[in-house]
Amino acid sequence: MLNFLKNLGPTELIIIGVILVVFFGSKKIAELGKTAGETTKELKKVKKEFSEAVTELKDTDEPEPKKEGDE
Repeated sequence: MLNFLKNLGPTELIIIGVILVVFFGSKKIAELGKTAGETTKELKKVKKEFSEAVTELKDTDEPEPKKEGDE
């Protein structure tokens, strides 16, 4: 999906950065970066909680092993 990013060199990234600063201003870009970091952190937290819930549910849904006298 983002394979085109592999072809970007440092010069192109600097040019893109300068264009972003001109359009949005440095304060807005700092806010966007902070928000993106917080969002990523929150998504990782939700993913971890979801994985734990699925594992817990999976562990409780497993049938108990049959004993030799039971049928």
